[in-house]
Amino acid sequence: MGRQSLYTEEFRKDAIALYRAADGQRTYAAVAADLGISGETLRTWVRKDTARNGRQEARSTAGGETQADELARLRAENARLRGAEKEWQLERDILRRAAAYFAKEVK
Repeated sequence: MGRQSLYTEEFRKDAIALYRAADGQRTYAAVAADLGISGETLRTWVRKDTARNGRQEARSTAGGETQADELARLRAENARLRGAEKEWQLERDILRRAAAYFAKEVK
């Protein structure tokens, strides 16, 4: 016979939902501290719930965001940087032409 739980099933579900609602923006420890429980306790609850419901938590090791979120963020950043590169290349070409034009005038 196991020991009686200190927390109700409803509290556990709410804690898990609160952690998942943070969508990788907060750590187990941060969410758990708000609830007055241990970070390891919350982590255990989330892992058991994930195993029980077949959910996968694809967490990035670095930032805590999901892999899908990280991929979307990196793709958006890549597109932004490519656009900026094209703009800089255009500006560089204009400046080269202007420099060549003014160099001819000076001679």
